Amino acid sequence: MKDFSEYKNVWVFAEQRQGKLMNVALELIGEGYKLSREISKDTKLCAVLAGHDVDHLVEELYAYGADCVYVLQNELLAQYTTDAYAKVITDAIHQYKPEIVLFGATHIGRDLAPRIAARLNTGLTADCTRLDINTGNYMDYLEEYTTASLTGLDRNDPSTNIKQTRPAFGGNLMATIVTPNTRPQMSTVRPGVMAKREPVEGAGGERVDVEVQISKKDINVEVLEVVKAAKELVSLTDAKIICSGGRGLGGPENFKLIEELAEKVGGVVGASRAAVDAGWIDPSHQVGQTGTTVKPEIYFACGISGAIQHLAGMQTSKIIIAINKDPECPMMQLADYAIEGDLKKVIPELIAMWDGEEQ
Repeated sequence: MKDFSEYKNVWVFAEQRQGKLMNVALELIGEGYKLSREISKDTKLCAVLAGHDVDHLVEELYAYGADCVYVLQNELLAQYTTDAYAKVITDAIHQYKPEIVLFGATHIGRDLAPRIAARLNTGLTADCTRLDINTGNYMDYLEEYTTASLTGLDRNDPSTNIKQTRPAFGGNLMATIVTPNTRPQMSTVRPGVMAKREPVEGAGGERVDVEVQISKKDINVEVLEVVKAAKELVSLTDAKIICSGGRGLGGPENFKLIEELAEKVGGVVGASRAAVDAGWIDPSHQVGQTGTTVKPEIYFACGISGAIQHLAGMQTSKIIIAINKDPECPMMQLADYAIEGDLKKVIPELIAMWDGEEQ
């Protein structure tokens, strides 16, 4: 068995774009803080901040719970490139040896984390929806759930192992994975799943300015221009109100009702997997365990019966309003307010009522 005694602390990749921290970074700070305290009182939650002219973000990371911020700054890091970020973060991990490293399962995180894991010759669990510290004997934990041979692993190994849970087989099963033989333990975590801590204004912490060794010859791709997509951007993760439609809409033309409702209440349009698979709406609108996990203030579920994968992706919404003809379906049972009826009649009435409230 390898000696992991040098590996300490929990690291979170503090993803930022154009000088602004992404929500998933703050969510991971909150989750990483919880994990670090479960490991030991001496374990620190550290944020890894890479970019150029990003000093203003350090105080924000302290406020949300970072005990320490590793700052990696260079002009070549101003725009994200896989080669540059993978090199400097891998170098930092080699130097400081964190025990756990977490990334958001964003476009950047999904691109960056595997490259770093491969360079470190360690494992990576992708798209996690739950993280736990195994405080007992992980061998006993493994044997409880598998019949595979576990010979060659030290039953008395005292190392801390993180249990990484993710959907498998299209969301029909949840797999819990451990990485007992290599360090660091690495995960990408789905945005919108973890809870942010309440910021503490004036909170302080340790700052480590990492000496970055990077040159143009290390980067094989040059970003000439950033062009935002012409199509409407869907931000389900940050939305306070989501209006979702499912198979009960009957066809793509009825998503106009959902769009009208969303526009009236100041929300965004979501959809169930069934509606997306039917080709009624773009996959970027999909809510659920195999889509985007959300927790808005208000969630309208229109014509959605409530498959377990969909419920798992939105059940933490503060208020759930369901509209369905079937009063016994799972979504109607979960809802705070269940409206039994034809959504083609109910939604226009909701819109009219909202107009009346505004007046």
